[in-house]
Amino acid sequence: MFSKDVGVDLGTATVLIYVRGKGIILAEPSVVAMDLTTRQVLAIGEDAQRMVGRTPGSIVAIRPLRDGVIADFEITEIMLKYFLRKALGNTSWTRPRMMICIPSGTTSVEQKAVREAAMACGARQVELVEEPRAAAVGAGLDIFQPSGCMVVDIGGGTTDVAVLSLGDVVTSASLRVAGDKLDDAIIKFIKREYNLLIGERTAEELKKSVATVIPGGRSDTRDVRGRDLMTGLPKTVTVHSQDLARALEEPVSAIIQAAKSVLEQTPPELAADIFDKGVVLTGGGALLHGLDKRMSEELQIPVHLADHPTECVVRGTGVLLEWPQPGRKSRAPGRRSM
Repeated sequence: MFSKDVGVDLGTATVLIYVRGKGIILAEPSVVAMDLTTRQVLAIGEDAQRMVGRTPGSIVAIRPLRDGVIADFEITEIMLKYFLRKALGNTSWTRPRMMICIPSGTTSVEQKAVREAAMACGARQVELVEEPRAAAVGAGLDIFQPSGCMVVDIGGGTTDVAVLSLGDVVTSASLRVAGDKLDDAIIKFIKREYNLLIGERTAEELKKSVATVIPGGRSDTRDVRGRDLMTGLPKTVTVHSQDLARALEEPVSAIIQAAKSVLEQTPPELAADIFDKGVVLTGGGALLHGLDKRMSEELQIPVHLADHPTECVVRGTGVLLEWPQPGRKSRAPGRRSM
């Protein structure tokens, strides 16, 4: 019989599920394939992800979470139920206590939508935790000491920046510029520069394998296939890393500006701690080539990429579930100082 405590990173791009005593047992794309004619769900998660950009007109691959919040309540509930049953199994399905991560800037209405979706999936109790708090804990920061820690969590829909001390958020900012906006910037750049239309999957692959955000950081090229907007026919162009650096300049600058803004609002004593320890990057967007160096240069403080950045948020829920007194000032199990 499994523990009744479940942690969920309900991400715009990926859903991760942690079960107390077992660890992370599920990580799948937040995608649902649906037949628009019948409203029938055809596939969820990895199976649905393979259909993105490759479906006939009557079938659409839906991402029910946008910008870090629920955009389609009904589809989110279906998706979450599927993932929970896949992770926990039908035979051990009981009403769990569920901890769900949310962006720090979510409204009370958005928080209510998350709670209602979780309760509809059979949760006995729902606790919401701010993503930067969970991310900091999952990255190994000891946020429960009277000392400042700063984390920048770049997910699929939102970037959350926060300074934490004594287990709570002191100053924070949340902006809806993250992985999806980086992909959009690449799509728009390729369209503008080459008159070529590419899809989200191609843009994401370019972001991961070719893109950089610092001059000379990479010198890679990639042949990109898409549809020529002039002729309507297939076309191939060659894209260089430095081209993508120009494409990503606007969203990357917005993320760095948010970090600067939070630092400017941070009390002097905590700011001094952060200048000593540096900033920790988490989330899938943190893997963007050169982002840590670029941010360090502009903020003029050390910037560290967390171990397993895509898992930090859900790992943080796991630590908080295992240690049910987060207000305690003593060092929590499994944490390390930077």
